[in-house]
Amino acid sequence: MSSFTPAGSRAKFTLLLLGSLAGVAAAGAAGAAGTDSDAPSVIVKYSETSLATNGGVNDLYRRITVAARQVCPAASIRDLVAQQQVAQCREQAIARAISQIGNPQLAALHANHAKNG
Repeated sequence: MSSFTPAGSRAKFTLLLLGSLAGVAAAGAAGAAGTDSDAPSVIVKYSETSLATNGGVNDLYRRITVAARQVCPAASIRDLVAQQQVAQCREQAIARAISQIGNPQLAALHANHAKNG
């Protein structure tokens, strides 16, 4: 379960991943399960005013992708299934964070990255 908490002029959100996906990616074994409270998370803080500029939107997007890499660690290069799971985990974490923020410019940037790779 992800949470979004506005705090005055500052807001923060938490990237939370599906426990089973993160567990499979980290362990490299199918069938790992967990709850959302077991899922790794990273808090990325930002201010609403920073989203008023293209630079601020780009910076937040970069920090979200870095956080997704932290909570969905890389898999062995020899394990293609685990690599696909890690990629899916990261994509879902980023999409969830973008959705939580609800900023049209950030959503457009994400759509552009998703489209163009």
